[in-house]
Amino acid sequence: RIFEGYRVRHDDTRGPTKGGIRFHPQVHLGEVQALAFWMTCKCAVVGIPFGGGKGGVIVNPKELSRMELERLSRGFVQQLADFIGPDTDIPAPDVYTNSMIMGWMMDEYSTIQRRRSPDVITGKPIPLGGSLGRDDATGRGAYYCIKELERINEWTPEDVRVAVQGFGNAGQHVARLLHADGYRCVAISDSKGGVYRKDG
Repeated sequence: RIFEGYRVRHDDTRGPTKGGIRFHPQVHLGEVQALAFWMTCKCAVVGIPFGGGKGGVIVNPKELSRMELERLSRGFVQQLADFIGPDTDIPAPDVYTNSMIMGWMMDEYSTIQRRRSPDVITGKPIPLGGSLGRDDATGRGAYYCIKELERINEWTPEDVRVAVQGFGNAGQHVARLLHADGYRCVAISDSKGGVYRKDG
C-alpha cells in the first residue's frame, strides 16, 4: 500500500523546526501547514530556540497491524531522512502516534545515518533517551495555561465548569490535573463518543 504524507517546516529563524507527526485519515496539506505555523508561534511565545514544523500521514492507524504500522513509520522516515535532523527539523508524536512509533522512527533514522541519533526525535521511549515527563507534558502545559487564566481573571475552580474534547494523552492529563485542583469536569468526549453530567 502507498500512503500520502507531508512534512512542513514553517520558519527556522529561531532554530531547528520542531513539531509532531500525526497519523490520521483526514490529514491534508493545508492542515499541516497551519499546524506548523502554530508551532512557530508556540515556540516563540515560550522563548525556546525552535521554529515550527509539523507532519502527517493520511492513514487510519487503527486499521493497521503492528507490523504494518512499523513499516509505515520507518518508510516515512526513509522519505524524510534528508530533511530532518537535530540541527534541521525535530519530529515528535502527535495525533495517533506515540513513543513506540517515535522509537521506530529514531531507529530508522539512526540506521540511515549509520550512527545512533537519539537527538533526531522527541517523545521516544525512556530507554531510547526519552524524557520522564513527556507523557503528561502537553496536558500539563494546557493545565498551566488554565491556571494562568485563573490568576488573570481571578477565578476559583468552583467558578468554572470544564469540558474536555479529546480524551487521549493530553486530554486525560489536563482533566486529571484540573479535577485534582477542584475543577468540575462536566463533559468528556473522544472520537467514539462522549459523556455529559451537569454536576460533574
